[in-house]
Amino acid sequence: MAQADSAITGIVARVTPADVSTALSAQGYLPDEGISTAVFLAMSLRRPLLLEGEAGVGRTELAKTLAAATGGELIRLQCYEGIDVAQAVYDWDYARQLLHVRAAEATGESRSMSADALEAELYSERFLIKRALLRAIESVEGPPPVLLIDEVDRSDDEFEAYLLEVLSDFQITVPEIGVFSAERVPLVVLTSNRTRDVHDALKRRCLYHWVEHPGFDREVAIVKLRVPGVDESLARQVAAAVEELRALNLYKPPGVAETIDWAHALGRLGATELDEGIVTNTLGTVLKYREDHQRVGQHGIADVVKRAIEKGLLHA
Repeated sequence: MAQADSAITGIVARVTPADVSTALSAQGYLPDEGISTAVFLAMSLRRPLLLEGEAGVGRTELAKTLAAATGGELIRLQCYEGIDVAQAVYDWDYARQLLHVRAAEATGESRSMSADALEAELYSERFLIKRALLRAIESVEGPPPVLLIDEVDRSDDEFEAYLLEVLSDFQITVPEIGVFSAERVPLVVLTSNRTRDVHDALKRRCLYHWVEHPGFDREVAIVKLRVPGVDESLARQVAAAVEELRALNLYKPPGVAETIDWAHALGRLGATELDEGIVTNTLGTVLKYREDHQRVGQHGIADVVKRAIEKGLLHA
């Protein structure tokens, strides 16, 4: 508990970007200086943070780690085409409302109530289903929640416009009840895969950071942290091989998650170094499209292995 309290203090106090880096690293996420600075500024300025980058670079994981480090609840809103207020903000529990009406009729309570009184009772907070956005701004004890708005580029223009309004004022109006306002602004992280451009108005409301694939040394450190007991030379070779694969203009370059999965798989097979045979047999752990397998085969798996071993030795 003391370690968690220390991590919370380190981030909430917003001392320096280095404190943010330390708190995130303590939770198993190794940020670079750019990420630490972006998170620090988002928290200090109380601005949403919009993260873009290639798939698998750790954008969603950053929000999860931020929640773990601060002690705030992680509230995730997964965006998709057609998402609307009922899925993202609030809805009414119609089944419970119907049961309440039937119970009132069965007990005779409804006979002593006017229609307006019964309707007011039905549309009270008791029957309100709070979705992600409303949950993120309601009052809570302890640290503010972390609101992850994942893949915002998959939503449509109308929802994005509504989202901009919510993130500007951090308040939501439920006509039947009133206005819900955030006493403490949640930490907001938005991610985008750039399937379409996020509108300028929303970007202006946010701080922006493009998340790069990690450099070689940082990726080795991530593998060693996330795959306990991995042979150090194997960790270097795996990171080097993934770096080589990313340079081949693949349809879906491998992300950090695939690097970790590959290291796990190789460790389970008892491998201590890469060779052409084991890379061929385990390539499906790191590449998920047939076209990418074909491209690597045309390039030459032996060449990838050779370069990975050489780079691993160079950085030993």
